[in-house]
Amino acid sequence: MTTLADRPVEVAAQPIPVAALKADRRRTGPVAVLRAYVALTKPRIVELLLVTTVPAMFLARDRLSPLGLTVVVLVGGALAAGAANALNCYLDRDIDQVMRRTSGRPLPAHTVSPRAALVFGLVLAAVSLTLMGTFTNWLATGLTAGAIAYYDLVYTMWLKRTTPQNTVWGGVCGALPVLIGWAAVTGSLSLRALLLFAVVFLWQPPHFYALAITFREDYRRAGIPMLPVVASLRRVGLETVVYTWLTVVASVALWPLGMTPLYGLTALVLGALFLVEAHRLHRRARRGQPLRPMRLFHWSIMYLTVLFVAVAVDALIQ
Repeated sequence: MTTLADRPVEVAAQPIPVAALKADRRRTGPVAVLRAYVALTKPRIVELLLVTTVPAMFLARDRLSPLGLTVVVLVGGALAAGAANALNCYLDRDIDQVMRRTSGRPLPAHTVSPRAALVFGLVLAAVSLTLMGTFTNWLATGLTAGAIAYYDLVYTMWLKRTTPQNTVWGGVCGALPVLIGWAAVTGSLSLRALLLFAVVFLWQPPHFYALAITFREDYRRAGIPMLPVVASLRRVGLETVVYTWLTVVASVALWPLGMTPLYGLTALVLGALFLVEAHRLHRRARRGQPLRPMRLFHWSIMYLTVLFVAVAVDALIQ
C-alpha cells in the first residue's frame, strides 16, 4: 500500500524570472568575484595612502623622483596596502558580519571564502615585498613588511579589540607609507621625513574619531572599544581638538626646514580650517547638540590631500 508520503510530488514547472537569474549571476559570476577580491583590498584606503607617498618621494629629492622608481613604489605600496587590508578582512570576519557598515563586505556576504581571502592577502604581500626588495632598497622593503605586520598583527589582532587607544597607535601603519616613499628614494630617513610621518600619524585620530562617532552603535554591537563607545562625546571632542592642534603644529614645523612660503601659507590656512571643524565638533559635544561628525571626516580627507599636494608642488618649484 502506498501512502501519500510515498507518492512523488508533482510540481508544476515555474519559470524563473529573468531578472532573478541576472541578479544571481551578478552575485556569483566572474565579474562579481573579481569585484569582491578588489573590495578586499579596500581601494579607497589604498588611494589615500598613495596620496601621501608620492609627495614624500618628490620632497626627498626636491624634484621629481625617477619615473621607474615611482611606479615601483606606487605598485608595490598599493599591493602591500591591499594585502594588509585583505588580511584584515580575514581576521575581522567575525566583527564584519555583526556591523551593519561592514556586513556587505565579501566575507560576510560569502562572495569569497575565508581561506581564499587569506591566500589572496598572503600572495599580494609576497609580490609586494618581492617587488620592493628587487627594485628599491632594504630599508624601504623592511618598512613595507613592518607596515603589513603592524596593521594585521598589532592593530587588527590586538589593539583594535583591547584598547580605546587603538585608533591612535594604529595610526603607525597608516603613516608608514611616507617613510617608505622617502626611504625608497634616499635609502635613509631625515627630520623632514619624520615630520611628514608625524603629520599623518597625528591626523588619523580626528579622522577616525569622526567615523567612529557615526558608527559607534556598530562598534558597540561588535564589542570593539573605540573611544566613542567607551567614553563621553565630550571626551572624544576634546581629544579630537588636541590631535588636530598637534597635526597642524607638525605641518607648520616642516616650513622652516627648506620649504617655500607656498607650503607654509597652505599649511596655515588648511590648518586653521581643520581646527575650526574640530572645535565645532567639540563645542557641539559640550552643548549636547548633534555633532555632524561626517563633516569633519570629509574635511580631514580634503586637508590631508591638499596639504600633500602642496608638499609635491613645493618640491617641484624649489
